[in-house]
Amino acid sequence: MSFENHTKEEMRLVMLRLLKELPSYRGNSSTIHGGLDRWGLGFSRDQVKTELYWLRDQSYLEIELDTPEVLVVKLSTRGQDVAEGRINAPGIKRPSA
Repeated sequence: MSFENHTKEEMRLVMLRLLKELPSYRGNSSTIHGGLDRWGLGFSRDQVKTELYWLRDQSYLEIELDTPEVLVVKLSTRGQDVAEGRINAPGIKRPSA
């Protein structure tokens, strides 16, 4: 696996975990971008949005608002299962025990 793929998988896991910690499992792309930065994952806002769309396409979250400035997203039940390590998801790093 390439380093780029490894970091994308880790980024996706951290995004799901961040949403799991937010009230109502909802957040926006700006908040998630800041959370990733605090975890030492320095991605651009465009990269964050691209990965949020990918997670939506895999049914791990729902996009509630889509504007050029920000996405508002909500964690799905399936996304919560991935964040908590209950199911394996191709393209997302498995949480450590």
